[in-house]
Amino acid sequence: MSTKAAAKKESRKLADFLCFSIYSANLAFGRAYRPILDELGLTYTQYITVIALWEQDGQTVGSLGEKLFLESNTLTPILKKLETMGYLRRERDPGDERQVLVNLTDAGRALREKGLGMNLVDACGLTPGEFSTVQKAVATLRDSLIKSVQDKG
Repeated sequence: MSTKAAAKKESRKLADFLCFSIYSANLAFGRAYRPILDELGLTYTQYITVIALWEQDGQTVGSLGEKLFLESNTLTPILKKLETMGYLRRERDPGDERQVLVNLTDAGRALREKGLGMNLVDACGLTPGEFSTVQKAVATLRDSLIKSVQDKG
């Protein structure tokens, strides 16, 4: 490595790291969502769990975890809390007792109407087209990173 390349590498700042930009953007999204989520009495992770069940009710804990990129030991306490709050039910699959099915209750489905006001496109400072482009680019980045790690493992 040339001294010029080494100097450039050493002069990189935190703001130059894409991973930090995405991490800090995630924190900013959390702050932007907080007032609405506080009103609903939910954390962001609880909210996205409910959204995933709005899309497809009756999922197994395993498939829900895959969709949310959460391990079972992280997802289970979230599901227990949402069940205690009355937003979902967990029950063994009668066809395969090893599987646990997760279903929204009427109260969980009603959260959809309350949460529909969450639209942060304007807060992001992007046009709807730019918002869609960035969302797709970040999803592609995520999927590529996951594949890269799987290919090495």
